[in-house]
Amino acid sequence: MKAVVSLNSGSSSIKFALFTLDDAGNPEHSAGGKIEKIGIAPSLVARRADGTVLVERTWAGGAGLTHAELLKDLFDWAIDHLEGREVVAIGHRVVHGGMRFAAPQRVDAGLLAELDALCPLAPLHQPHNLAAIRAIAALAPSLPQVACFDTAFHHDKPEVAARLPLPRALHEQGIRRYGFHGLSYEYIAGQMQTVDGELAAGRVIAAHLGNGASLCAMRAGKSIDTTMGFTALDGLMMGTRCGTLDPGVVLHLQTQLGMSAADVDDMLYRKSGLLGVSGISSDMRTLTADPRAEAREAVELFVWRAAREFGALAASLGGVDGIVFTAGIGENHAEVRERICQRLAWLGLSIDVCANAGHALTISARDSRVKVLIIPTDEERMIAGHTLAVLRSER
Repeated sequence: MKAVVSLNSGSSSIKFALFTLDDAGNPEHSAGGKIEKIGIAPSLVARRADGTVLVERTWAGGAGLTHAELLKDLFDWAIDHLEGREVVAIGHRVVHGGMRFAAPQRVDAGLLAELDALCPLAPLHQPHNLAAIRAIAALAPSLPQVACFDTAFHHDKPEVAARLPLPRALHEQGIRRYGFHGLSYEYIAGQMQTVDGELAAGRVIAAHLGNGASLCAMRAGKSIDTTMGFTALDGLMMGTRCGTLDPGVVLHLQTQLGMSAADVDDMLYRKSGLLGVSGISSDMRTLTADPRAEAREAVELFVWRAAREFGALAASLGGVDGIVFTAGIGENHAEVRERICQRLAWLGLSIDVCANAGHALTISARDSRVKVLIIPTDEERMIAGHTLAVLRSER
């Protein structure tokens, strides 16, 4: 049996999934898992598709282990547990594809060099994405690897949605709005064709709400506008990222408070958002369970900012036919969904409280003018599909 592996290497975690190819060459999810708390106390859990635990492991004193070292341990374990499967390729989530890459690409030295140059645009993700590619190349030099870009889904959005109001020369140099979470939105667009074909052909705002969060305005399954821009720092308030910010704040921090560029970078990416406002946690579950005023303020700001950006994308679309919630918070946090939807009542939107509490597929009320759905995302399956398409194109 042949198989492909999807790998998503982040700043503090490595997600992976194994897809076995059926007789027609279609990928079927066989196993997956995650190494998390990298840099603190790394731990691994891997499960079969039916939920059976394959392995649980921790690394005693492993705070100093690098992504490459952990990947080697994972690779060594996987070799002994493939159960007769032959891995024919590994696909990677790569956050930034820049101006050039609008489709998945087979990895080679030239591509890696170009992607390295984009690391300043996605400092929390891109370096770790590329480190995983290099680690696998060292372990299995002949194994094909494919880079799948989070920016690609937004590559063809209208030019007006790509521009920043800066001198034209800077736009031509690549300082523009790219958009991210594209693999997730591409998967959601595909799922909507199955779930509700009529809605899929209309005006939909998809909300990828997790530790990283964004919205995407889609018309007939194509990206029209999105909240993230030049970097993944833009748009919604997130777990540790500030989202949209008056650029004058950055100037003030540097010129009046004497903060260095590195200090500002660290604060905006790692110490802001839910964590910064609450001073308690970046985890929505923790904050909604915490009675302190600071926790309530952080949650309320998250909801307010999300509803505000929904309104902006409704203007980009000229109206809204449907909303889709996805990702960790979007799929699992009924309270946050309900509070966002309450602020969107002006759209003619209302939800069925019981359906929302039960995380049903459709959570809008019968008399709602806007459909509201919950569709779990699956970036790993999207990566597997793209990886197979690249291999087939080379035959």
